[in-house]
Amino acid sequence: MSAVSDPRSHALPATPDFDAWPVDHSITGITHDDRQLTIDWQDGRRSRYHSIWLRENAADDSTINPTTRERILDLSRLGAWPTIGEAHLETSGAVTLEFLPERCRLSFHPGWLRAHDYDNETAAEDPLVATTHWRGAERSEPTTLDASGWMDAEHDATSIDPLLEQALEAVIGEGLVRLRNLPVEPGSLDLMARRIGPPRPTNFGHLFDVRAKPDPDSNAYTSIALPPHVDLPTREYQPGLQLLHCLENDTVGGEAVMMDGFAVAEALRERHPEHFATLTRVRWCYANTARTSDYVWFDPMIKLDARGAFDEVRIADFLRGPLMAPFDDVEPAYAALMTLQRLLREPEFALRFGYAPGDLVIFDNRRLLHARDAFDISQGGRRWLQGCYLERDEARSRLRMLHRARRRERVASSVVPGN
Repeated sequence: MSAVSDPRSHALPATPDFDAWPVDHSITGITHDDRQLTIDWQDGRRSRYHSIWLRENAADDSTINPTTRERILDLSRLGAWPTIGEAHLETSGAVTLEFLPERCRLSFHPGWLRAHDYDNETAAEDPLVATTHWRGAERSEPTTLDASGWMDAEHDATSIDPLLEQALEAVIGEGLVRLRNLPVEPGSLDLMARRIGPPRPTNFGHLFDVRAKPDPDSNAYTSIALPPHVDLPTREYQPGLQLLHCLENDTVGGEAVMMDGFAVAEALRERHPEHFATLTRVRWCYANTARTSDYVWFDPMIKLDARGAFDEVRIADFLRGPLMAPFDDVEPAYAALMTLQRLLREPEFALRFGYAPGDLVIFDNRRLLHARDAFDISQGGRRWLQGCYLERDEARSRLRMLHRARRRERVASSVVPGN
């Protein structure tokens, strides 16, 4: 059954979220049967939507709380499967449907429908930013942005912040970004971090100081070299992001070393698929048994998500406890481990760079391995970094808000096609 424009409505309806959805492509026609709506778009795309999906995602106050935009509809209480009785294309470009058996008329925003077109390329989970794997030999330095004056400007959660948008896109896409020319006051990292989201406190504190000190409780608090590792693999959910802010550095040595753990894992899969399979399966023990805490967790070194994409790596030799695997897995596990360790020593993966006061490095702690060269403090030099952790969720939420701010700006300055 087809439908034509209904002249009764000229305003676009609300959406079931707080976002803004530009109408970049107008609807040229709609057809429907009882369980499916088909939309033809101006650019030639055809999209199909199930009646039950449309009913659950309506924006009226029988479906969502209009204040919180959280769903209040319980589909099982409708009495029958929701079907489409009538369909109208409004003058505004919205689509209005009558749902049975309720006999309720609900309207849908065309920009929102297009953005949630699960019948086409948006069917997959939106990655926000495409992930690119890299090797240190391919680049001379991390993506670097000039942050002069950034902390002087006021930004709230709904405003456009181009520098932060670029930084988060680099962190999510490449796993790493460096901001330069930031303030060097101790503790200022907290305000920088909160531009993204609330920091995650750990047993090392809300902020932690990375510098050589007497009686250290971590190798990080010495001047020795550190091998490639992630932080806190000993936790059930290791921190998603790490921030390191340079306050002082006039020592000899101590260069940062970063490598993309996903690129290393991909190389292992290509060269040694049997070892790769072992490290995605065998659960290693990660332990931090300090004087005042005892964190232990078991997980594979390489974890894939439900789609088979890389999700995280847990590589930190100095934080591994005794392997407690089935007897027949022990030798294959160690063979895979040593193959991985040899890969980590290959120069092609490592990106080296120095820290200057005012530098802030943000990286994905569940993807990137970080290390450092030894540094010399015997002549009185000082190397002081302050660090903190955030979650990946905070970066993704903040970037979505920045993208939303740009969409709102577009909607405010645009005219709906066809109007």
